Amino acid sequence: MAKELRSYVGSFFIIFFALASLAAGTQQTAATPTPQTQQRETSKPYTGDLSVFEYKDRDKKLQINRVMEILGIAPGKNVADIGAGSGWFSVRAARKVTDSGLVYAVDINPESIRYIQQRAQREKVGNIKAILGQAGDPLLPPQSVDAVLMLKAYHEVAEPVELLKKLRKSLRPGARVGIIDKNGNAEDHGVNESIVVEEAKQAGYRLVGKYDFVKGDKEDYFLVFEAA
Repeated sequence: MAKELRSYVGSFFIIFFALASLAAGTQQTAATPTPQTQQRETSKPYTGDLSVFEYKDRDKKLQINRVMEILGIAPGKNVADIGAGSGWFSVRAARKVTDSGLVYAVDINPESIRYIQQRAQREKVGNIKAILGQAGDPLLPPQSVDAVLMLKAYHEVAEPVELLKKLRKSLRPGARVGIIDKNGNAEDHGVNESIVVEEAKQAGYRLVGKYDFVKGDKEDYFLVFEAA
C-alpha cells in the first residue's frame, strides 16, 4: 500500500511539473512580439523637371473644378496640397479659396518648395504657404485645414499610415481628404486603391466617396476620406 502511494505521489509531481513547464512556455511564446508586417514598396519620389505637370488640358482631364467641389474647397477655406510638386494644384486651389483662404503646399523635395515659392510670386498668388514636409509628417499646424488633396503623390509616400495619422491632427471638423492615384505598384508609379483604403482605415479614416471620373480610361481613382 505504501509503495503504491509513493508511486502515485511521484507520478502526480511529474505531471504537475510537466504542466507547469508547458504553461511557462506558452506564456513566453505569447509575450514574444510578432514580427512587423513588411512595409510595402513605394515609388521613388519624383525629382525631375517640374514643368511636366503643366501639360495642356490637365484641368479638363482631371476635372479639377469638380474635384474641388467634392472636397468642399471654396472661398475662405484652408487647403493642403500634399505632394505639391510644381504647385499646379496649389495655385488653382489658392484662386478658388480667394485671399480669405490659404493653401499649404507641402512637399519633401526642397527644389519643389523653391519652385512653388517662385511660382507664387511670378503669378501673384499671395495665399500659398510652402512647407518642406517629412516622409511621415506633413508638418501642418494643428486644426488648420478644411480640405486636403494628394494628387498622384500617395504612391510615393514612404510612411503612408504615419503621415495620415499626423495629418488627422491638422484637420478641422468635417475636413475631407482626397487621394487621386492609379492602380498599380511601385514600379509603375501606382498603388492599388484597396491598399489606400486599408491604410487610411489603420490611420483612423473612413471612406466617404469613390469616383473614377478623373481619367477617361478608368485607370485613375479618386477616393475621399474623413476622420472616423
